Amino acid sequence: MSFKMSRRTQRLLGGVTVAGVATALVAGGLGLSAASAAPAPVPAGSGGGVSVPAGFSAHVLISGGASTIGPDDITKLGDRLYVGFQNGVGSEGQPSPSGQTQSTVVEYTLQGREVAHWNLTGKVDGLTADPAGHRVLATVNEDAHSSLYAISPDDHGQVRHYQYSPSPLPHGGGTDSITVRDGVIYIVGSAPAANADGTTYSGPALYRVALDGTTARATPVFQDNSAATDAVTGKQVTLNLSDPDSSEFVPGSAPRFGGDLLLDSQGDSRLVFLAHPDGHPAATVLNLNTQVDDTAFATGSRGTLYVVDSAKNAVLAVRGDFRPGEAFTSVPNDSSTLPGVLGRLDLKTGQVTSFGTGFGSPKGLLFVTDGAGDGDEQ
Repeated sequence: MSFKMSRRTQRLLGGVTVAGVATALVAGGLGLSAASAAPAPVPAGSGGGVSVPAGFSAHVLISGGASTIGPDDITKLGDRLYVGFQNGVGSEGQPSPSGQTQSTVVEYTLQGREVAHWNLTGKVDGLTADPAGHRVLATVNEDAHSSLYAISPDDHGQVRHYQYSPSPLPHGGGTDSITVRDGVIYIVGSAPAANADGTTYSGPALYRVALDGTTARATPVFQDNSAATDAVTGKQVTLNLSDPDSSEFVPGSAPRFGGDLLLDSQGDSRLVFLAHPDGHPAATVLNLNTQVDDTAFATGSRGTLYVVDSAKNAVLAVRGDFRPGEAFTSVPNDSSTLPGVLGRLDLKTGQVTSFGTGFGSPKGLLFVTDGAGDGDEQ
């Protein structure tokens, strides 16, 4: 099962590899052996033990199996959902306790029926749709030895594997979340290496990536120590991002930051909003009251908020009357505040409040408006 400690927690453990330790801890907490860390199946169609406010409903749409464990991210291409299962593979691609070295990306109908699947070597972290390219993109290995895959479901399910250039990437870690707009690919530089003082970070936090042959050419867009405007005080600050993780574009319906690229620095409890990431990015930072993982925005009043729950090995569908532009975020289960909840995010203050409880470990989020067409609406 996937259990992702924040980079800050990992550093407190002395920088040792924690993939096997974390898997054993999670397995122990569930009363399972490390070699068979899949939780008991959560029946599809059930509520999954989740509680949401009156006027909303939640049910398990997808339940993983013995060979698909630890879902992490989710995306939509056309009328299909795609979910990445990490299968206990380590953050640098190390084998799981049972010897598994491949993650699985599974294609589902919107009703949760499996259509196809692909096994990719490494731990799948970032997963997103590229509608212009008619493909699904996946990064593997968030801490080191990272690479990129492209799956073309309409082209006989062809898979292409890309190695980054330069290699290693200059921030010193791996790659995680992917965001695509107008065919331009942005990839987060995760697990950055600290500077010589051990406490500051100055490498690229975000890359623009162009695919050429079997090479993913990465150009830095934004640095861990870039200047930013504090979203609450308006003061200028210098960032020190130690844990870049998730990303998505903010829809125009949002009450603030519409059109910006959102970059989450999970262990720092910060969201950075980049205006003009394709040119000269201007950054605004919003300090939060808790760590968060993924963020999704309601793009219509009626739709479905998909919530990936790694610990329950399931994807839940939350339905109800949403406010267009409303922001939702997943709080990691190792956070000291609101652990393991689906939260509402106030874009003015940075306050996260509980919206849904009963989750084991909420991860990837995706909002799909009723009747939506192609692409990933995160």
